[in-house]
Amino acid sequence: FSLLKQPISSTLNQHLIDYPTPSNLSYWWGFGPLAGICLVIQIVTGVFLAMHHTPHVDLAFNSVEHIMRDVEGGWLLRYMHANGASMFLIVVHLHIFRGLYHASYSSPREFVRCLGVVIFLLMIVTAFIGYVLPWGQMSFWGATVITSLASAIPVVGDTIVTWLWGGFSVDNATLNRFFSLHHLLPFILVGASLLHLAALHQYGSNNPLGVHSEMDKIAFYPYFYVKDLVGWVAFAIFFSIWIFYAPNVLGHP
Repeated sequence: FSLLKQPISSTLNQHLIDYPTPSNLSYWWGFGPLAGICLVIQIVTGVFLAMHHTPHVDLAFNSVEHIMRDVEGGWLLRYMHANGASMFLIVVHLHIFRGLYHASYSSPREFVRCLGVVIFLLMIVTAFIGYVLPWGQMSFWGATVITSLASAIPVVGDTIVTWLWGGFSVDNATLNRFFSLHHLLPFILVGASLLHLAALHQYGSNNPLGVHSEMDKIAFYPYFYVKDLVGWVAFAIFFSIWIFYAPNVLGHP
């Protein structure tokens, strides 16, 4: 019996341990794995926040205050989740910049690029829906303005807006739908990210020289785990300082 011969473990070993990687990858290639870490942080903190959040127009705002003031460690969970969303987007933008600069989107990685666009759009929608859940003034009017944009779509626009609202205005049905979608979309995001990774590994990673060669490659573990760990530690330090000393800088007044 060999654990590495089992289907799941062999797949994990193929993609996370023995994956042949160009030896000259720089620290810029660490933003992809770091984005995955950010996604895990968002899901874990989001699950715990959902245990205390009440998706009702009369109770949602007070439930957030309850998390901040009464739940043990609730303030930390909320600040990690709120600022984690911003950090997630920053890391992904840096990941996109690296891909554009080094032409990682070019043939034969077109499908990787398309999945990346899908992931980015899912992130934007998920972040917007999460912005609505505290149900402050900015949340309400943000939901009203952004969802109303769908009314510009010919023929079906008004129907889409009514479906999004769950009625004829932004109300309790809207908040409930957004709460449900905000829990569903991150798991779709995980699936899309795994497909993104699998599509990348089908053809192999690009490198700073842009020259494809099977000669100069090394196993992903342990070399790039150590290299990525440097980025993870730097991010953890920066993220911690941000949460403890400037948690509201990226929030609205």
